[in-house]
Amino acid sequence: MRMLLADQGQDWKEEVVTKDTWLQGPLKASCLYGQLPKFQDGDLTLYQSNAILRHLGRSLGLYGQDQREAALVDMVNDGVEDLRKLCGHLIRHNCEKDKAQYVQELPGRLRPFETLLAQNQGGQAFIVGDQISFADYSLLDLLLNHQVLAPGCLDSLPLLSAYVARLSARPKLKAFLASPEHVNRPIFGARKI
Repeated sequence: MRMLLADQGQDWKEEVVTKDTWLQGPLKASCLYGQLPKFQDGDLTLYQSNAILRHLGRSLGLYGQDQREAALVDMVNDGVEDLRKLCGHLIRHNCEKDKAQYVQELPGRLRPFETLLAQNQGGQAFIVGDQISFADYSLLDLLLNHQVLAPGCLDSLPLLSAYVARLSARPKLKAFLASPEHVNRPIFGARKI
């Protein structure tokens, strides 16, 4: 979400919640699903990361140019979420013994995204169509995090590797990625990787 907002030139106010504040209970009890993130856009309050991403996608014109592209954007985002859940399980359960197998299988799990890029202007555009979508930001976030978890994970995926470099070089996004707000943010919830 932060990458999307920064790259789209949107202003936002982020309230960081400490673990102590969260554990006190009132904030957690006030959240619809008992979890964060919580996003407010005027009088609209949303929970659930992907609902927030889809809302931003619709609001900012980042949801494809037609129904076909919107369906593909949803498909990509769901694929990203599937991989994010697998990775999250590995990180949350501190499965050092499972990390080697996960890293070994990672190129195969990323290959569908490489295939989608290849099918869209030979990998020289975005993941869907010729305009950036919210799924691009979601995929970029996942790929950048995986490059920390498993350096070299994109070595056998040249289109994804070029995609990460191309998107990360977008001026507003590049500035955000270099900012203290991004650089100092823990990856994977500050868990050991």
